[in-house]
Amino acid sequence: MGHSHSHSSTDVACAMAHGDVPVPTGERRLVAVFASPVALQLVHLAAHVGYECVVLDPEADLDGVPTVRSAASAGIDAATDVVVTDHDRPELGDVLADVLAQPARWVGVMGSPRHTAPHVAALQARGLPAADIARVHRPIGLDIGSRSPAEIAIATVAGLLADRAGRPGGTYEVQP
Repeated sequence: MGHSHSHSSTDVACAMAHGDVPVPTGERRLVAVFASPVALQLVHLAAHVGYECVVLDPEADLDGVPTVRSAASAGIDAATDVVVTDHDRPELGDVLADVLAQPARWVGVMGSPRHTAPHVAALQARGLPAADIARVHRPIGLDIGSRSPAEIAIATVAGLLADRAGRPGGTYEVQP
């Protein structure tokens, strides 16, 4: 059951939604830091919306998932979104400092807004300037009440897509 549209800037988006044109790839890159259940869900979901994905973990090798051991080998560029999926890892400060030395478009650390952000002290202890620390977003994702790894991944990817589109996220308001 198709429908028609007048020719406008929404035509391409609508065509993608209907599967008439492919989702662009190569324009978006996602680096999920630390192998975790959330990271695995995140790279799976993000790949479906056009992200080229890799997991960065100094210790893990994952079957079937591109994995690198350092920020320098992750291919982080101005089109890359970086999401730290485990804020309790002891190497958080070192890995995040290395990420911040790269030209990432966006860097965020998962964690509840009700708890202290451990990355701040870890980066301060390494002498990073306040401006670099301020580049790190926390909390991240849309507030949908997510609890499971899949729900957290959905909220995170939705938040990244909204940010890339310059949108606040949330629901549409229908104008009469």
